[in-house]
Amino acid sequence: QVHLVESGGDSVQPGGSLRLSCAVSGSFFSPYALGWYRQAPEKQRELVAVTHSGGSTSYADSVKGRFTISRDNAKNTVYLQMNSLKPEDTAVYYCNLRYGLGYMYDYWGQGTQVTVSS
Repeated sequence: QVHLVESGGDSVQPGGSLRLSCAVSGSFFSPYALGWYRQAPEKQRELVAVTHSGGSTSYADSVKGRFTISRDNAKNTVYLQMNSLKPEDTAVYYCNLRYGLGYMYDYWGQGTQVTVSS
């Protein structure tokens, strides 16, 4: 069984930075995609950034140049470095792992709150 545990959410002022972490436990295999999603109040959950087992990464247009996704395979942890935060980045951020043929296995963390406000 795979478990994902996020941490690092906090309240920050606009222009500030945060680093989210997602610790992955359990076994999984390639191909896989490790990603960060977010959901703001009364909005649909949206993809923020994803890293694939082959090494490629992609980002939502709204965070390009400000957020960076990375992973430490030795620690089974994926990170989301968030810089130049804006109030519109306020949301619950979720870690997601999909793996297997057609990404048939799909796991979510419990989420961590990020609030950007002056």
